[in-house]
Amino acid sequence: MSTSLTYGQALVHAARGRSLPAAEARLLLQHVTGSTAAQVIAHPGRPLGPVDRLRFESLVERRARGEPIAYLVGWREFFGRRFGVGPDVLIPRPETEGLVEAALARLPAGEPRSILDLGTGSGCIAITIALERPGVDVVAVDASGDALAVARRNAAALDGRVEFVESDWLSALAGRRFDIIVANPPYIAAGDPHLGQGDLRFEPRHALTPGVDGLAALVAIVAQSTRALNPGGWLLLEHGHDQAAAVRAALELQRYRDVFSDPDLAGIERISGGRRAPRRRARSAD
Repeated sequence: MSTSLTYGQALVHAARGRSLPAAEARLLLQHVTGSTAAQVIAHPGRPLGPVDRLRFESLVERRARGEPIAYLVGWREFFGRRFGVGPDVLIPRPETEGLVEAALARLPAGEPRSILDLGTGSGCIAITIALERPGVDVVAVDASGDALAVARRNAAALDGRVEFVESDWLSALAGRRFDIIVANPPYIAAGDPHLGQGDLRFEPRHALTPGVDGLAALVAIVAQSTRALNPGGWLLLEHGHDQAAAVRAALELQRYRDVFSDPDLAGIERISGGRRAPRRRARSAD
């Protein structure tokens, strides 16, 4: 690039020189300049200052090498809100919104309930639920202190009331009970070729795969969850595209009731769950 460029020229160079999609180049330019999309589009002749030009060039090169756009701009939208992200956490994805929707459907507005988010990462699930259901007590755990730091910043930025706990799944929550447990755990098999493609190459490996067949974390959560759920409480899990049957079987093995799987927008079973048996009513004396 030359030392003096306009917005329009910078976008053309990014698209033609580094083969970036126009939308990605525009987003990077917005990030560098602090402009809105409308301003970038409406003012192609606006000069790009030398410092901004160097920053834009650097981001374009990094994106051309495959670094996730969300990490470059520092955020990803989820459920209509911006969540800060970085290499310490997974990038929120649209299919995970289905997990939030499944939880909200079981959280009537205005009713006091408690919910636990296992492996919270950026906090997008826990914080969204806390904001959508202000009366609910939300606890979010992660084994990574670095991930929890990201989640806490997001909660502060969005004014989401969430209790964060550093824990390996339920290990630090002995004796606590919840009405709903949600989790989007690592579920990609260690040998899956997708781990070497696209954004996954840059995301934290421990948050993507538990090893071997990808089911270890899901099975562990199902096995541990019964002691942390109130009677009648729900366990809701996101899983891989081909794991629904195995997750349902694990739930049934632990005697969960009303076991189900919900499809995502592509028709793939992506969310599965079940309900712990309600407390039996005492029989009245004859």
